[in-house]
Amino acid sequence: MHTAVKNEDPHQTQLNGWINQEKAALDLINVTGKLWFEKSIELVLFRNQLVDRSTSQVMNLHQYAKDIVKKPITVNATLDLATAIYDLNVSPSRLDIGKLAFEWMQEPTLSAADFIRNKLSDYMGKKDIISPKDVVLFGFGRIGRLAARELITQAGKGQQLRLRAIVTRGNSDEEIVKRADLLRNDSVHGPFPGTVIEDLEKKVLIINGHTVHMIHADKPESVDYTQYGISNALLIDNTGAWRDREGLSRHLQAKGIEKVLLTAPAKGDIPNIVYGVNQDTLKINEEKIFSAASCTTNAIMPILYIIDQEFGVNSGHIETVHSYTNDQNLLDNYHKKYRRGRSAALNMVITETGAESALKKVLPQLSGKFTANSVRVPTPNVSLAILNININKEVTKEDVNEIIRGYALGGNLVEQIQFSFSNELVSTDVIGNPCASVFDSQATIVSPNKRSVVMYVWYDNEYGYTRQVIRLSKKIAGVRRLMYY
Repeated sequence: MHTAVKNEDPHQTQLNGWINQEKAALDLINVTGKLWFEKSIELVLFRNQLVDRSTSQVMNLHQYAKDIVKKPITVNATLDLATAIYDLNVSPSRLDIGKLAFEWMQEPTLSAADFIRNKLSDYMGKKDIISPKDVVLFGFGRIGRLAARELITQAGKGQQLRLRAIVTRGNSDEEIVKRADLLRNDSVHGPFPGTVIEDLEKKVLIINGHTVHMIHADKPESVDYTQYGISNALLIDNTGAWRDREGLSRHLQAKGIEKVLLTAPAKGDIPNIVYGVNQDTLKINEEKIFSAASCTTNAIMPILYIIDQEFGVNSGHIETVHSYTNDQNLLDNYHKKYRRGRSAALNMVITETGAESALKKVLPQLSGKFTANSVRVPTPNVSLAILNININKEVTKEDVNEIIRGYALGGNLVEQIQFSFSNELVSTDVIGNPCASVFDSQATIVSPNKRSVVMYVWYDNEYGYTRQVIRLSKKIAGVRRLMYY
């Protein structure tokens, strides 16, 4: 007598497969953490951070990976590769496990270990010659607090940038407590994923185990940082109070400061750098003061660079739809600039932008070819740049999108550009995006004559910009690790 074999429930089969993937994601999270904290190896998945991610976030990132390379990247594959990296003598580095997994699919006969030995042979056994760099944050507003979060998050074993001090006007017990609370909680970016402990007697914050001195200063030159054990530090000025060489040089008069980075457009001959575009023009050993330009400049320059390289730019207009900022009034009141005195929470406000003038320093070959303006809108974060460009070649929408997609996958701009496929992308979807430019491929328009292109570029004008500041800081400080993108 034969017993009939009962067909397995398709629903249960699907669910079991998903559960197995979640288990693999948990194992991947564990290996990723050990690589980061034990070996200073950071894994990313097509430029998306894997450290300190949940299982659902890891699963979603793998789905994005499938969309970007048009082939499935499984969690099991990335887990096998991550395990091989942990077991082998790979040097401190930042590795795109998504790119590695895609390339492994092209060589299926190799084991994960053999593939890593071959692919990362130049990354094996190299001594860690990076010396940690002390960092001081001067100013603790929107960008300053996000920079603090990111410096702590990226600290790992403490071999790169080390946040040592935060300078503000006032460091009474009450002020330190208030600033600690602002670091813990953010209405836009959510809670800080860590611990912040106030030691009021020593006037320090202990952030995820890092001791950060809270220093009061009325004048940049008045602080002696060496008395806090800080030397040869990079100071990141988030105040925007000084933008010329004379003003920013005051920081260099303080004991313990070696270099200064301004998180705003600088005036005069100070280098304005968009990381990924013109950082190779830096003369790090000769210059002591640098600028990370503006959030808008960091968003549009990667795309403008590509379009000029691939198609040639004839002329164009840049319009930014920008979230309101602290320099506007919440309610109607006097303001030194026109229109910015009207309520930011109630009005769209036409104002100027420095985007065109920034071209002179970042992409000088495009200077004089653009007009530019800005509209401030009643949203607290995430902005949109609309680029209307007349080009020298005939193109289609597919041509433009595929070119941008290629740069987002490989080359010098992979950290700066994210290629979005979504038909439903809106501003809140971009909050916390690490890329300077989120290219909205669905919104691209090409004119009937095929020589005019309209492109929409989203950007988190706080977090995305801060990530660019950190990238540039690592370049200036000489602490960038080996990278495989």
